[in-house]
Amino acid sequence: MLRLYYTISEMGFMETFTVIILFIIGLILIIKGGDYFVDAAAWFAEAFGIPKFIVGATIVSFATTLPELLVSLFAALQGKNLMAAGNAIGSVTANLGLILAISAICIPAAVKRGEFGFKSILMAVVCGVLWLFSRSGNIGIAADIILLILFAVFMAENIYSAQKNNSENDKPEIKKSELWRNILFFVIGIAGIVVGAQLLVDNGSSIALMLGVSEGIISVTIIAIGTSLPELVTTLTAIAKKQSSLSVGNIIGANIIDLSVILPVCSLAAGGSAPVNPQTYSLDIPVCFGIILLSILPPLIFKKFSRAQGFVMLAAYIFYIAYVCIKL
Repeated sequence: MLRLYYTISEMGFMETFTVIILFIIGLILIIKGGDYFVDAAAWFAEAFGIPKFIVGATIVSFATTLPELLVSLFAALQGKNLMAAGNAIGSVTANLGLILAISAICIPAAVKRGEFGFKSILMAVVCGVLWLFSRSGNIGIAADIILLILFAVFMAENIYSAQKNNSENDKPEIKKSELWRNILFFVIGIAGIVVGAQLLVDNGSSIALMLGVSEGIISVTIIAIGTSLPELVTTLTAIAKKQSSLSVGNIIGANIIDLSVILPVCSLAAGGSAPVNPQTYSLDIPVCFGIILLSILPPLIFKKFSRAQGFVMLAAYIFYIAYVCIKL
């Protein structure tokens, strides 16, 4: 609080107030933009008879990971590479330790190994590859290529599963008014996410400097959780509608996209190599990998998510965030 008081005195009250308000506006735009985009994307997928788990793992995941992608990409283009990597890793940890944990606590649902197994194991493999290559302190071309290949494997498996199950789903009649309505929401959603992401990066960096906190810390906490809010909105909606398969598919797919697409794209945008903070390699990625194992091993063994598992995952995430904050 003293640090914030002195910062306000140095920068001026109005300037500080403006930074905080713009940051909040960025979060709101991302939440509402992601909400509109998710609804429209899910409608398009349902209209073409794609199974719900596949919808969650692909269309909805792409929609809800746009904030992470854009925040990390804007950060990389502006030379804030530590924020780019921290945001992607932090978002995966938040998606599992916070959002999937809440889903498991509220809906201790059964899972189908055929749908869940391959994608969950691939998520762990992608995180392991990222951890291995980040040891050098940089994400280079070799890591970019391998991660993008793993993403291609993920997409190929989803396309195969969609084609295999497509005949089992009836396609609803598409009304012209509904089509145009969802196209409009789709465009509005993208616009909200793009503008919100830019505001979040700019003002998140300013808040970090105001408080004397490194961008790497801010990126794995406030910004990572903020850009994961679309996944949280999707999960809460799925909980209310008792559609756990959509929620789980969304989170697993979003995490694979975060790790196998966002970091390579940011690395390429930064000139083919992106630096990795020592904290990211020694703390953030190991914690992320550990929470991945906590999230996938019980369902693979017992074929269900339990409330106990959800509480353990949530406790692990809270402990991690508390540790990061105490280290400040």
